[in-house]
Amino acid sequence: MTKFTPDMDYVRRILLELLAIPSPAGFTDEAVRYTCNELERLGIPFEMTRRGGIRADLKGRIYSPDRSIVAHLDTLGAMVSGLKDNGRLRLTPIGTWSSRFAEGAHATIYTDEGKFEGTILPIKAAGHVYNEEIDELPVTWDNVELRVDHPVYSAGDLSDLGINVGDIISINPGTRMTDTGFICSRYLDDKAGVAVMLGVAREIVERGIELPMDCHLLFTISEEVGSGASAILHGDVAEMLTIDAGPAAPGQNTDEFGVTVCMKDSSGPFDYHLTHKLLRLCAEHDIRHKRDVFRYYRCDSASAIEAGNDIRTALVCFGTDATHGFERCHEKSLEALGELLSVYIQADPTAQSDAETMHSSLRESPRLPV
Repeated sequence: MTKFTPDMDYVRRILLELLAIPSPAGFTDEAVRYTCNELERLGIPFEMTRRGGIRADLKGRIYSPDRSIVAHLDTLGAMVSGLKDNGRLRLTPIGTWSSRFAEGAHATIYTDEGKFEGTILPIKAAGHVYNEEIDELPVTWDNVELRVDHPVYSAGDLSDLGINVGDIISINPGTRMTDTGFICSRYLDDKAGVAVMLGVAREIVERGIELPMDCHLLFTISEEVGSGASAILHGDVAEMLTIDAGPAAPGQNTDEFGVTVCMKDSSGPFDYHLTHKLLRLCAEHDIRHKRDVFRYYRCDSASAIEAGNDIRTALVCFGTDATHGFERCHEKSLEALGELLSVYIQADPTAQSDAETMHSSLRESPRLPV
């Protein structure tokens, strides 16, 4: 087994290019097309689901049962929910995020015929008019509106422009990279995870590393709205590793400069044997890591289990400050995540019976340390 760090120049390039592609849940076609083109360039076979999820294949010594690694291409966003009499747009969020982080954001409205630019503002935005009323305005989506950068001053003007209820809105990610190694942007969740996964896959292919079992690289398109990996799994997957953003904040144990293994999120504990296998791999290969518990969090693993898949699941994260807001992660955390993926993908199955059959006897099942 060889630990490696993915080429970070490649990871950065993929991340920046993905961040530049708008992909709110329900509007992911271009991000999917980009990812498919990159898989094709790397020589990794793949197929697409009807809705646009991607299932790519890294071949191993055995093809069934096998394992999967999953990250999601969809992001947060918004949708037009009404045309207002003042020529502004009423909004409803796509995914779970606070209107606090929408205020002041540059946005693009995608209509049936084209697109328009605008800015999301509080309904009381002029300090010279509303004075202290601005600070007293509650933080809700009912109290923001989208100002379209076009001469529109009524609902009729908006309608004449071709804007309709149900039009998708993407938010400018505002990406910047610092000379201290930080990446600051909306939607690092989970495009940074996608970039690292592609970086690891590239190394596997170019180094000609033999894997113990097939590994499916899954790219989902509806994680932010809850359905995620529910319909993308191959039927013979024995274990699935989810990659996502880990919230680094006071009261959390997530490492902003290493990889974090989540032991439990709001859907319940992750598989004991798989999570502890990941922790052992980190310790054995000197990979900076921590473990954490996330209280208000849900990922692709939950949707896969809830859909009835009998699989082991685990969640590994790059440390991210201000998740679902103005996010920030560090390259060191992406490197550590890549190193863990590099050894996990080369490791034997969590339980030997997982490599031989989709069923397990009492004698073959792993034991807890009691």
